[in-house]
Amino acid sequence: MTILCIETSTSVCSAAICKDGVPAEQCICCEGSNHARLLPRYIQHLLQYAAQHQLTIDAVALSEGPGSYTGLRIGTSTAKGLCYGLNVPLIPVPTLEILRLAAKEAIVSNQWSMTNACLIPMIDARRMEVYTAIFDCDKQKEERSKLNEARAVVVENEESLIKGQMDKVQSTKETAYYYFGDGAAKCQAVFSQPNWHYIPDIVPEARFLATYIETTAEPSIAKATDIAYYEPFYLKEFVAAQSHVKGLV
Repeated sequence: MTILCIETSTSVCSAAICKDGVPAEQCICCEGSNHARLLPRYIQHLLQYAAQHQLTIDAVALSEGPGSYTGLRIGTSTAKGLCYGLNVPLIPVPTLEILRLAAKEAIVSNQWSMTNACLIPMIDARRMEVYTAIFDCDKQKEERSKLNEARAVVVENEESLIKGQMDKVQSTKETAYYYFGDGAAKCQAVFSQPNWHYIPDIVPEARFLATYIETTAEPSIAKATDIAYYEPFYLKEFVAAQSHVKGLV
């Protein structure tokens, strides 16, 4: 499959063309929330790249959240328009899974041990709250690696992240916990246990959407997604605030 992948769930904006799970071309910016300005340019470039290399887009993959409300809405509206225009299905991919794959690549690259280890992606949800889930590095099957569902957690210490998950997560000194993502850096101030390791510079990249689809997703996922009624996975209820700009009601 040739998949056009879109990732706008955090301050990072990226899009990629991937063929059978392998990135052919990617555009990415990590310098702030410029999604509305950058994403159309990225899409135009990638569609031109696909045409020049005789690649036919088979599906559009979208990072579904949780994450930034604004970023998710920009990515969703763009993906829906592309699906209608190209007459292709939409494949939503959990954002925490994208971060997990990015961290896994870094761990393998640095030859760190994944034996008896857990991956904990964290997406910033303001103050000391994060969107997170826990993944088991030891699981050979990708689709069986997630130990719990995505949830919003107010981080007080290490135990606050695994509280209520003790039947699934082994809280021992022998277990290595790797935590990462744009919500992870602030947690260093309250984490003190030596078996918890912060991995810097892990960001969600569009290319990992195709990796996830190729290794875990079933083709039926695309067919089951109703484009007209699809909504991002906000996790927490979205509440629109009244504008403070003078003249706007």
